[in-house]
Amino acid sequence: MTTALHQGVPGSLWKLGRLNHIAIAVPDMEKATALYRDVLGATVSDKVPLPEHGVYTVFVELGNTKLELLHPLGEKSPIAGFLQKNKSGGMHHICIEVDNINAAIADLKAKNIRTLSAEPRIGAHGKPVMFLHPKDCDGVLVELEEA
Repeated sequence: MTTALHQGVPGSLWKLGRLNHIAIAVPDMEKATALYRDVLGATVSDKVPLPEHGVYTVFVELGNTKLELLHPLGEKSPIAGFLQKNKSGGMHHICIEVDNINAAIADLKAKNIRTLSAEPRIGAHGKPVMFLHPKDCDGVLVELEEA
């Protein structure tokens, strides 16, 4: 039955991969880090500033994926605006790996999926990333990261 779903679809130049992380905006990074580390017993990274993205990040290791805790860095942080609307924080975006980010972006743009920047940027893992417009992804901010 699944083959019928793919009949007539040309072979893609890129492939969607595994869930890399779920990002959560947090108003208090130390409190959130303590929750996952001290209360839930997870392994957490150090807090890392990413000024080019306007955030501090902490990664929580979950074995099969990660949580990325995000806190504003600087006045123009996209997380500051999110936290103004969501005072207690909440899910900000999901990140899915792709094997070829440039091919994925070209293909998705051809399918009328908007991106939030003209070109990929280097993300928290040192790899190219691109954010897809949430209005084109059923209300979810989707980050693609080249695996």
